[in-house]
Amino acid sequence: MSKPVTKPYGSWKSPITPELIVSATIRFEEVAIDGNDIYWTESRPSEGGRTTLVKQAAALPAMDVTPLPFNVRTRVHEYGGGAFVVDRGTAYFSNFAESRLYRQVPGQGPAVLTAGDNLRYADAAVDTARNRLICVCEDHSVPGQEALNSIVAVPLSGGSPGEVLVSGNDFYSNPRLSPDGTRLAWLTWNHPYMPWDGTELWVADVDASGGVQNPVKVAGQIGKESVFQPSWSPDSVLYFVSDKTDWWNLYRYNPNTKKPEPITQLEAEFGLPQWVFGLSTYDFSSEREIICTYNRQGTWQLARIDLTTQSLQDIPTPYTLIGHVKATSDFAVFIAGSATQAQCVVKLDLQTERVSVLKRSTEVSVDEGFLSVPQAIEFSTDNGLTAFGFFYAPRNIHFEAPLGERPPLIVFSHGGPTSATSAQFNLSIQYWTSRGLGVLDVNYGGSSGYGRAYRDRLLGTWGITDVQDCVNGAQWLADRGDVDSRRLGIRGGSAGGYTTLAALTFKNAFQVGASYFGISDLELLAHDTHKFESRYMERLVGPYPECKDLFEERSPIHFTDKLSCPVIFFQGLDDKVVPPNQAEVMVEKLKAKGLPVAYVTFEGEGHGFRKSENIKRTLEAELYFYSKVLGFDLAEAVEPVPIENL
Repeated sequence: MSKPVTKPYGSWKSPITPELIVSATIRFEEVAIDGNDIYWTESRPSEGGRTTLVKQAAALPAMDVTPLPFNVRTRVHEYGGGAFVVDRGTAYFSNFAESRLYRQVPGQGPAVLTAGDNLRYADAAVDTARNRLICVCEDHSVPGQEALNSIVAVPLSGGSPGEVLVSGNDFYSNPRLSPDGTRLAWLTWNHPYMPWDGTELWVADVDASGGVQNPVKVAGQIGKESVFQPSWSPDSVLYFVSDKTDWWNLYRYNPNTKKPEPITQLEAEFGLPQWVFGLSTYDFSSEREIICTYNRQGTWQLARIDLTTQSLQDIPTPYTLIGHVKATSDFAVFIAGSATQAQCVVKLDLQTERVSVLKRSTEVSVDEGFLSVPQAIEFSTDNGLTAFGFFYAPRNIHFEAPLGERPPLIVFSHGGPTSATSAQFNLSIQYWTSRGLGVLDVNYGGSSGYGRAYRDRLLGTWGITDVQDCVNGAQWLADRGDVDSRRLGIRGGSAGGYTTLAALTFKNAFQVGASYFGISDLELLAHDTHKFESRYMERLVGPYPECKDLFEERSPIHFTDKLSCPVIFFQGLDDKVVPPNQAEVMVEKLKAKGLPVAYVTFEGEGHGFRKSENIKRTLEAELYFYSKVLGFDLAEAVEPVPIENL
């Protein structure tokens, strides 16, 4: 092997190109099992971000179930999830274009099920005995009025918008019918709480005509106890996850005592924030056993639980991120990845505990000499507390930096903000590290995966706790000698974009930033966002308009006089969660101030970019912007981005 070439950090030539990232990568979103057949959804940037339902039958190649131009997505809560269900070979799915439900029988084209406009559906369960779907419906039919959410029954004969079974609260999820068809369970919650703040689990009888009778709350408390993923065992016992003891643990409802009883009691998370429908961290292999996954400080572990003895046994796998677990008596299926393996659909033989990969999100093979393995770090932050993150040092087998030079650092601030980052292999992170930039992916206070107390750190302190943790994480690495304190950047999308802009405005730690559809005006967001998050900030900041002054104090848009470093903005023009005006006002103010600023917009993109050409453009534009601001030459020419005031 030849000796590495000496070149400054940021100027290393890398085989991990934007073309490689977007052309060879798909994203898996959900999995399902129907008999011995396995289904999953693939979001494909090469097809304009279309999501396709795929089937893997025994001993046969995987095949697409839904044809072009159908897009298996739903816009309930805007973030979707729970977009399909399969029963005895027939798939039922939501088509993104007009939000109607379709039936897909093998060998036939999709046939529309629902009638009516401005109705969205998600999270369906099949009621075989009554020939219907039971699902969440979101009604947007009255202009200017907040959407109405309910649980409805949609007849499989078609032609109906659905009959309302449960209504009256602001939100519903997880309608689940018991195997004997006699009881229905569901979750519900109300403004201003989010599902991770607190939900209620209800159960009702289902009568002979399909109506819901005698509803009873069996667990949870809105704003106090978050219940996640109610599921019926094969013998019709109700299980669920609750954080009543600070950690999301597994419980079952005892119909004799009328009380929940714990199955696990670990300082670990068997649940996660319900940003989307269809999440699954456990499933039943039999009446006596659960296959599950749980999270300890950012790392997920697969396990099996004996429901008779309530003993948990870990199942060894090479994966550190595991989700969407489904099981039968013979095998389990889940979506997984690790620090060195990209996301894949995995099948586990429950007898041998051997895993086999059914589909990889990318077939790209990158030499390990170009891959940075994340280091889990815990660092001191404000108020005597600690915070967490993953540090990726620059790595490229062909290059080394000049003696004494320390690398630039880009801090990644995840969205949500009630969400989390993980150590899963991510070519987009390796894009930076293989060019000689360090990356710190921060799980600031408020992130999930570390217990409810850690998650609740952000209550009332959004724009403070998250910013402090990002700043302190970067400073901790600089003090340790890992990075150059004079070349620190921060980037983030959505809520992470807000943290980015707040850090750049209210702190002096960073020299450059990149905001992806980020929030700059909290007050404007309070007036102009979708139902699911419309009251979210009451918990993160305070009630509005009573705390109008606080909203203004935390909004970077009002303090551009304090911002003194360059920023690049990326924005989808169809974004309904964070509308484009959030970025546009900020850009104009920075222009007027004379700061270097760039604004890159995309027609047809919403909250998050799905089209391959747009993802490629953002990577190149961000790298170009950093090179101009942080002062390093690029190894290869990229299309310039117009930068005002540079």
